[in-house]
Amino acid sequence: MHKQQVEATPICSAESLNALKLAEQCLQLGKVIALPTDTVYGLACDANNEQAIQRLYEIKGRDEHKPVAICVNNITALRRYGQASHLSDELLTRLLPGPLTIIVERTPHLSNRYLNPSTSKIGIRIPDFQFIRDLCARWHEQPLALTSANRSSAPSSLEIIEFQALWPQLGAIFDAGRIGQTEERRLASTVIDLAEPGCYQIVRAGVALKQTLSVLHEFGYVNQNLIT
Repeated sequence: MHKQQVEATPICSAESLNALKLAEQCLQLGKVIALPTDTVYGLACDANNEQAIQRLYEIKGRDEHKPVAICVNNITALRRYGQASHLSDELLTRLLPGPLTIIVERTPHLSNRYLNPSTSKIGIRIPDFQFIRDLCARWHEQPLALTSANRSSAPSSLEIIEFQALWPQLGAIFDAGRIGQTEERRLASTVIDLAEPGCYQIVRAGVALKQTLSVLHEFGYVNQNLIT
């Protein structure tokens, strides 16, 4: 009697010619994939697939009430999934793409009831990394749910070997080598709440706080916590 063979999770170079096709196939099947971003390695899935989101939380070991961000290709897509009419194109193009997550109220186009069920807001990223942006563009401009590739409370990952324990649960892993040479990269993206016109709230300092605040102050934004 033959033992059943467990198929290993494919590891594919992010620069491979078939990498985007494989990633798209995984998303279509509702699988979670690991891929590089402009900060740390991330776990991603189709943000509007209910089963995929549940799987993402399961792999991450994450409380379902702790929000997950989405990733899109461009500002047009950001406006489709987030209520951002109060944010000018000029401001957004100064802030993005880059290691920043912008929190706004979500729109009805983001309909997954399992995606951040405890809040009406959504964090949106446009990473400055070609592979993930090409994947978003190829994925019919649909959003990807995105979180760091590590178990909750564990350090984030700059190399795929650092989240090896998660490999068997993933549809595929896209390897771009070590991303970033400093430990500061593990701080991940800066997270800023811009849901209120003219105001901001710092949710996570991350790697880009100084430059983000510089741009916001230039555009006249004030820290909501300082308003009396």
